[in-house]
Amino acid sequence: MLSIAILVTLVAAIVFATAKLKINPFLALLAAALVGGFAFGLPVDTIAPTITTAFGATLGNIGLIILFGTIIGVILERTGAAIAMAEALIRVLGTRFPTLTMSVIGFIVSIPVFCDSGFVILNSLKKSLAARAKVSLVAMTIALMTGLYATHVFVPPTPGPLAAAGNLNVIDQLGLIIGFGLIAAAVSAVAGLLWANRFLKKNIELMPEVAGEEDEQDYDKIRASYGKLPNAFMAFLPILAPILLICIASIAKLPGLPFGESGLYIAVVFLGTPVIALAVGLLASLFLLRGKGKLDMFGERVTEGIRISAPILLITASGAAFGAVLAASDLTEFLGSSLSTLGLGLAVPFLISAALKTAQGSSTVAMVTTSVLLLPLLPALGLDSDLGKVLSVLAIGAGAMVVSHANDSFFWVVSQLSRIPVATAYRTLTPATAIQGVAGFAAVWVIGLIVL
Repeated sequence: MLSIAILVTLVAAIVFATAKLKINPFLALLAAALVGGFAFGLPVDTIAPTITTAFGATLGNIGLIILFGTIIGVILERTGAAIAMAEALIRVLGTRFPTLTMSVIGFIVSIPVFCDSGFVILNSLKKSLAARAKVSLVAMTIALMTGLYATHVFVPPTPGPLAAAGNLNVIDQLGLIIGFGLIAAAVSAVAGLLWANRFLKKNIELMPEVAGEEDEQDYDKIRASYGKLPNAFMAFLPILAPILLICIASIAKLPGLPFGESGLYIAVVFLGTPVIALAVGLLASLFLLRGKGKLDMFGERVTEGIRISAPILLITASGAAFGAVLAASDLTEFLGSSLSTLGLGLAVPFLISAALKTAQGSSTVAMVTTSVLLLPLLPALGLDSDLGKVLSVLAIGAGAMVVSHANDSFFWVVSQLSRIPVATAYRTLTPATAIQGVAGFAAVWVIGLIVL
């Protein structure tokens, strides 16, 4: 029981430090690892090596993958490729069902681009479509928000699922995570869309526009600021190439070895290695850079990608260090024997992640922390197989949606850019994230019934 008390205290301290004291999660998790080493009674001479070994191994395991994925997202955002993708989807889907169109756009764009940035980029397009279709701006906002959120927590190369996969040692199963993640994300997005459609024809009062805001958010002006947009194929290529390579490599490694064991098999598996696949996507993104000084432009985008990904990498690595300390303590044996008799399975990662998300606001921090807490418990939960770990990553992702409220930056980005009053946002946006998180977990649970 003492070990449980220590764990609860450490997790509460992490939440308090990050949510109330605004301490960077990197420092909070690293401090928890150090304090936990002493509190759990680990030999003093093993505490520092345990922390540094796990920290370094995690950076080596997923560092380049997250970095390459982030740089691709920055290039797509800065070159107007995200707008080009959105317009291509509008040409295919039309505007007859505007919330569906908006949800699908968010779903696709958020695979490489952070959901906060995606909403900023697409906000003016959402506003333009709402006016054209004469539907509620709140409904369109929910559709875009939930579409973006779905893939943000379920589908690599966004950092949350990548970090969880790294902490659960299933980076080599990214093809399965992407495949099952797309299914769970689709179910989650549909649930969000159904909630959005409740407000299609409702006249909800919004906050007044700030002077000059309308000009700033005019879609045509924002579109023109990018100059000539890339064609749709080149815009999608940096996302589709890595995903296809990873998935094909996963197929190649199936028990039947459909590609045989020849040179083709070796080439497919090599190109489908996550870091190589993302490097191919990064190379494809270079063709989106236009004008003179492409090399300088690329250098700027790489620098920006490093700046954006550095905090995520440090948080993930410090979370792994905290998890290594937990794994080295006697907590694992106690929790394992307790949980093995309850039969909760995938509900455990979902509930832990949901509690952490709701308490401190960051989906990424919730996914990192939950995955490090979960790793030593997997055998007791019956989830220590590769499939069990893959589904655990997705259950953690579902929990990391529940719920978005005042301590979540995405809540404020969405509500403020859409001029939705806070009280209205609590009645519309927050329930949307709860609904889609539960729906996403239901999809993961059903997949588990089939494949486990």
